[in-house]
Amino acid sequence: MRIAEIFYSVQGEGTLAGVPSVFVRTSGCNLRCVWCDTPYTSWNPEGEDRSIESIVEEVGGYKPTHVVVTGGEPMIAPGIGELTRRLGQHLTIETAGTMDADVRCDLMSISPKLANSTPVDREGGRWAAQHERLRYRPDVLKELMRRYPYQLKFVIAKPEDLREVRAIVGETVAESSQVLLMPEGVDAATLAERGRWLVEICKREGFRYSPRLHVDLWGNRRGV
Repeated sequence: MRIAEIFYSVQGEGTLAGVPSVFVRTSGCNLRCVWCDTPYTSWNPEGEDRSIESIVEEVGGYKPTHVVVTGGEPMIAPGIGELTRRLGQHLTIETAGTMDADVRCDLMSISPKLANSTPVDREGGRWAAQHERLRYRPDVLKELMRRYPYQLKFVIAKPEDLREVRAIVGETVAESSQVLLMPEGVDAATLAERGRWLVEICKREGFRYSPRLHVDLWGNRRGV
C-alpha cells in the first residue's frame, strides 16, 4: 500500500474536530480537484510502499484512541479492507464517496465534490471530463450512508454552491444534522472571510459549520 505520510495531530474538520488522532494518508486518487490541498496524493502522487503490518505497528506506537485513514482516496488503496480491520481504534475514513470497498469504519466522513472542484483550466483541462464524470456517484454515496455512521462534508467556495448541496442532500435523503459545510481555502484569512458568510448559511439551512482547524493553527502544511 502506498502511503504518503503517517502523523499524529488533532482532527481539523468535521464532527470530531479537535480530537487527537493518528492520520494514515494513502497516496493515489481517482479525482483531480482543482483546489486539492494534498496534491502530493492526487495530482502528483508521492509515497512509500508499505506493508500493512508496518503501518499498524507505526500507528500503534502513538497509542491513539482515534485513527483517520485519509488520502488521496483511501477507498481505492489495495489492502484497505485488511488495514481497517487491523486497526483497533475508533476509525474514521475520509472519502469522496465515489468508490465502495469492504471496510471496517466507525465514521464514514464523505466529502462529495461539487462543480467548484472540476479542473476546467488546470493543466489545459485534460482531467476535467474524467473528474466531472466521477465526482458524484449517488448510488455509491447512498450505499456508504446506509452501511456506516456518516457525515457529509461539503467544500463551499461561493454562496451559489448551496444549490448543489441542497440537490445532493435531497437525492440522498441525508439527515441535515449530518451535513457539514466547510469554507474552501488554504490560509486562515480566506477561511475566516468565507466562514463569516458560510456560518449565516448554516444558521438558515440547519446544517453544521465545519472549521479547518489545522489550517487555522499551522497553515497549509504537511504532517499536521
